[in-house]
Amino acid sequence: MTTAQQAVMAERTETFRLRLVDEQGAARAGEEVRVEQISHDFGFGCSGFELQPEDPDEHTRLWLDLFNMATLPFYWRWFEQTPGAPDTERLRRLAKGLRGHGVRLKGHPLLWHTLAPTWLLEKEPAEVEEAIRHRITRDATDFAGLIDQWDAINETVILPVFEAEENAVTRLAQARGRMHVIRLAFETARAADPTARLVLNDFELSSAFEDVIEECLEAGLEIDAIGVQTHMHKGYRGEEQIAEVIGRFSRFGLPVQLTETTLLSGHIMPAHIVDLNDYVVDSWPSTPEGEERQADELVRHYRTVLAQPAVESLTYWGLGDAGAWLGAPAGLVRADGTPKPSYHALKSLISEEWWTGSHQLRSDADGVLTVRGFAGDYRLDLAGEAGESVEFTIPRGGGHQELSPAESSPQS
Repeated sequence: MTTAQQAVMAERTETFRLRLVDEQGAARAGEEVRVEQISHDFGFGCSGFELQPEDPDEHTRLWLDLFNMATLPFYWRWFEQTPGAPDTERLRRLAKGLRGHGVRLKGHPLLWHTLAPTWLLEKEPAEVEEAIRHRITRDATDFAGLIDQWDAINETVILPVFEAEENAVTRLAQARGRMHVIRLAFETARAADPTARLVLNDFELSSAFEDVIEECLEAGLEIDAIGVQTHMHKGYRGEEQIAEVIGRFSRFGLPVQLTETTLLSGHIMPAHIVDLNDYVVDSWPSTPEGEERQADELVRHYRTVLAQPAVESLTYWGLGDAGAWLGAPAGLVRADGTPKPSYHALKSLISEEWWTGSHQLRSDADGVLTVRGFAGDYRLDLAGEAGESVEFTIPRGGGHQELSPAESSPQS
């Protein structure tokens, strides 16, 4: 086992003690049981804009075989092209379909200066603020119970100075201050769905984002997680840089999410490009050499990330090359729908290297079982007693629990 593999095992596996008791609370000593992992606590995510969960096609099946967390699109300009006519029902069907497959959901984003509706430009600042409040309240309420977390506001570092196109959100930030707009997004979302987790997400990995986070915390803003984008169209950042970035954002004591990760399987974007959106080519093919490089970098990247204790999820930005951001060969699946080596490499990590699997155990004289495994959900089956089983969760940090399998519903 390599040092990188050992680091993940040390950070992500936990010791959990179960005490088996009967209906009267007496210890069930010497019980033979089978313990099997059924899900991961860690969020292995991917954008899920194009999925068809109600009647899965091959692309959706490939997605569902790999990921347990989906980011869904709520870009306001596209979501509500005409004022008062949001694309709610389509996205609710998508969300319900994915939840039916056990997928955890994140909405992206509730507010962003990019892709703000052009019809907002006709409004005065007070009207823009009211429209933002209405939009966030409506959508956080409509998707409560389906979407567990939201990027409450996206890319706030450049919000007040954004110049690529005129937009009403930047104008509002210039008129009333960046913190005013951030607070508007977070507090409105929190009021609409107090159960949802709210993320502050950005592509800016410099101290400028750290400054914004500090300003938010000093202002008393309740942030549930910090979102860090790691698009790597200009080449793999390397283990040291990724660990250093995560380390800097971990200092706030908040969970860190890697919200948008990409690695290329074709040529790398030239180093002189500053804004990735400025790079336009007629053709950007995936190549055999690039695919082998992508698979190697992906394994190194995921191992680096999971070895960092603050990280709770990693979202890959796009399963396939078809429709990929900027037309780049960043997917884990080729444009023709066939998996690349990177797809198989990630599946091996998630379902083999990082999977506890099934184990036979026997409770001790006090009815205690000691389970060592990756944080997540498990099923315990008692040997020789058909239908007697129970599910339990190994949380981060481990712990203990008392179980009475006889009181649990039989598992089909």
